[in-house]
Amino acid sequence: MQMDGAVGGELGRTTLAKVTRRLIPFMFVLYVVSFLDRINVSYAELQMGEDLGLSATVYGLGAGIFFIGYFIFEIPSNLILERVGAKVWIARIMITWGIISAAMFLVTGPVSFYVLRFLLGVAEAGFFPGMILYLTYFFPARERAKAVALFMTAVAIAGVIGSPLSGFLLTLDGLAGLSGWQILFIVEGVPAVLLSFVVLWYLPNGPDDARWLEPAERDWIKDVLDRENRIKAERGEYTTRQALTNGRVWLLALVYFGIVISLYGLSFWLPRIIQDFSGFGDFVVGLLGAIPFAAAAVGMVIFARHSDRTGERRWHVAIPAFIGAVGLILTGLVGTSSVLQMAALTLAALGIYSCLGTFWTLPTSFLGSTAAAAGIALVNSVGNLGGFFGPYAVGFITDRTGSSYGGMLLLAAMITLAGILVFVGRQEQETEQVEEAAAPTS
Repeated sequence: MQMDGAVGGELGRTTLAKVTRRLIPFMFVLYVVSFLDRINVSYAELQMGEDLGLSATVYGLGAGIFFIGYFIFEIPSNLILERVGAKVWIARIMITWGIISAAMFLVTGPVSFYVLRFLLGVAEAGFFPGMILYLTYFFPARERAKAVALFMTAVAIAGVIGSPLSGFLLTLDGLAGLSGWQILFIVEGVPAVLLSFVVLWYLPNGPDDARWLEPAERDWIKDVLDRENRIKAERGEYTTRQALTNGRVWLLALVYFGIVISLYGLSFWLPRIIQDFSGFGDFVVGLLGAIPFAAAAVGMVIFARHSDRTGERRWHVAIPAFIGAVGLILTGLVGTSSVLQMAALTLAALGIYSCLGTFWTLPTSFLGSTAAAAGIALVNSVGNLGGFFGPYAVGFITDRTGSSYGGMLLLAAMITLAGILVFVGRQEQETEQVEEAAAPTS
């Protein structure tokens, strides 16, 4: 059977449109819940820190220790997903993280805070790289940045939704004898448990299980992806061991480390920074906290769409990285104006988050099959160690200096380094070769 082109033919366009409509909104919702349960501690801290006597350093360590558990179990989790199938393993991840996230209401001091945050990281390990791997089952390389960005805008939308929601839940302090931060953890942990059962019913393991696709549409997807995999194999198919020891994979892990240390360093401290310069209460802080995330969601889609349209990857990671660095630096240079402070934070969030969609096209450009599962998990797990160092470093510097600005400068340096490192190597050239050569002729 002759297939039409990956982006120019009618069959390709209709197939990708159907896959996008069917999968991306649902995956988007799952990631909103995931990211919300990961960062809701940033709003809980507005009350929990005072109630439990947690210092900025203790909070930063507890917020970041999530990523240690995440790091340890990330690669095994993604390899299990590749073996047992996406929907069963994703459902398992969701039900365990939902239960542990809700159990955060039981925190009584630093030790229980550290333990539950670590266990939450263990439970959630594999979810995000599993989602990235899952997208490679349905989307050709040429369309992948847009698909990943549409999915990953959930990171920003989680902030848009979660910021005012968390602020509101904090105002329920005293309801049923619970503190506002306890209510927040319980309410925001339940959706993950409920959605785990929906995953088992709704999510196919791959195109062959997607009964909502016509046979010709399934054949088109498999034909395009098979061509891409053959090109990768002709250059030398990577084994799992080779993927885990490949210098290019580790370079991408370092790039991602720089992005993530800035992303979480800002996200986990955003509510506290806003409250410090504005003096507003919890609910208004939640409303204001949605602004940087809304801008980030728009930026993520714009940069990813332009990257897919031009076929260029590296500058579409580097430019937003540099924009994010400028925003972080400006937070300490704009004086005491609340409006200018919010503008600087918004610019920082827009830049940092806009790196994400295009970045995740890079490892999938030269890794396939099980090697992709291992390589993506390695990049994500090593990179996410930045999620430990970022919040902890900001908290440590804040305790020592009485200001978070030193921490913002550190984050600016790391995101700048990530923007520079993305130019090392030859990922973009090979990405373009795979995308162009894999497109079927009409």
